[in-house]
Amino acid sequence: MTLDICWPIGLMFSLVGAMLAIFGAVTRSSDMYQRSLNLNVNLWWGLFLLVFGGLMLLYAWRNSKKSQSK
Repeated sequence: MTLDICWPIGLMFSLVGAMLAIFGAVTRSSDMYQRSLNLNVNLWWGLFLLVFGGLMLLYAWRNSKKSQSK
């Protein structure tokens, strides 16, 4: 059994991405986004981190399925 670092990385990025996306969705019409040309940076980066974390979890799950079938 080898240590697969994809599980904790995927969980961490998914959790941080979900929190950041929720914060960005709640503060959608805030004045804090005027400095970033009214672009909701928190929402977009949260979604990006959530997708990246999901891909890492998918890769870890597929890798664990392959190792179980051997």
